[in-house]
Amino acid sequence: VKTGVMARLGWLLVCAALTVLATATCTQAGNAAAGTKRTLVLCDSAAVKDTHSDYFAFLAGQGFELTYMAADSSNIALFKYGEALYENLIIFAPTTESFGGVIGNKGVTDFIDDGGNVLIAGNANVGSAVAAVAREVGFEMDEPGNTVIDYVHNVNGDATVVVADRVIGVSVMVGDKPGPIAYRGQGMQRDTNNPLPLDVLSASSSAFTHDPSKPVTEFPSAVGKSTVLVGATQARNNARATVSGSIDLFSNEFFALPGFQNREFAQLLTLWTFQQRGVLRARDPRHHLVSQTNGSYEYTINDEVQYSIIIEQQIDGKWVPYQGKDVQLEFVRIDPFVRKALALDSAGRLHLTFRLPDVYGVFQFRVDYKRSGYSYLYSSEQVSVRPYRHTQYERFILSAYPYYASSFSMMCGLFIFSFVFLYYREKEKLN
Repeated sequence: VKTGVMARLGWLLVCAALTVLATATCTQAGNAAAGTKRTLVLCDSAAVKDTHSDYFAFLAGQGFELTYMAADSSNIALFKYGEALYENLIIFAPTTESFGGVIGNKGVTDFIDDGGNVLIAGNANVGSAVAAVAREVGFEMDEPGNTVIDYVHNVNGDATVVVADRVIGVSVMVGDKPGPIAYRGQGMQRDTNNPLPLDVLSASSSAFTHDPSKPVTEFPSAVGKSTVLVGATQARNNARATVSGSIDLFSNEFFALPGFQNREFAQLLTLWTFQQRGVLRARDPRHHLVSQTNGSYEYTINDEVQYSIIIEQQIDGKWVPYQGKDVQLEFVRIDPFVRKALALDSAGRLHLTFRLPDVYGVFQFRVDYKRSGYSYLYSSEQVSVRPYRHTQYERFILSAYPYYASSFSMMCGLFIFSFVFLYYREKEKLN
């Protein structure tokens, strides 16, 4: 009896332990899923939460878990035990001279290198901390005190509140038809030696940057269309950073301006920055002979090969087939021997059928897709291409017929010469 009771107690303990483990696993999975939108907001004033409440309410409605901290707080940390505590970082602290805690400028760049996304906003009195971070992602802010001035395109005669309509033509970042944007803040210059930064919003040809309280005695540092108002960079690890020279662009005041689309522009650009738009993934690459269905890593020159891959885009949290028509496949040894566009079939796979080149060696099926506003994709499959085996050549080659004829003609000539030499006898001459 005691043995049976102990056995039952043992089973109950095992079941309880398994239940606790399953519950903990589910809780961790749920936290991991929810944690993909963990966002740290650094502010230099508590009033930012009130002046930008509409913007923060939009982020909360999109499922972002916002954590507010003062930019100079000593408790700021982006990593713990080598793991990132947040996926996104918002720096709405334009006048901050140095960040608190252990982050510093290097901490922000390390956060980007780890795959984190950053949104930075400045103003006319931008601090050195924000300017240094902007410089790291490819944008040079103007001197403190300078602001963008436009006496032609402005709002209600205020030359420091300019109207900008030179928006990047990438719908996944700013929508299909972005309207005019009201802007008040710093102008920036893009690093022309860096191929990654993009000019998202630029000033008009009549704008320039200067201190409005001082007369213009020197040529402004930024003039006309080269003045960047909002810029964005997508790093090679697909981390994204957006820099705005105006924190007012995200404020309730500018959201409420009639005839301007600051609200839509700021919301769409933020969703892009935080990996909610323009995210692609590639999976399940396949290649095989046209006459077969099983894949192979060794082919023969001039084989007919079919390649296919699935590329998906994340829309509203779901992965759907990407409808791009400019995805190309490259068949590369050192340089591409084949470069052709992939076609989308009804099953959502991109595919291509082509003939391998008449060159043997080690090749790669490579898809290297880089388009503005979308995640970078890179897929590579290595295969060997060998020459024909001895038994695979044709028995009689048409181009060799002259050599065949010359061989047989030599044999016939030798036979005739031998016959004549052996059996021909000259008649004897009579004295």
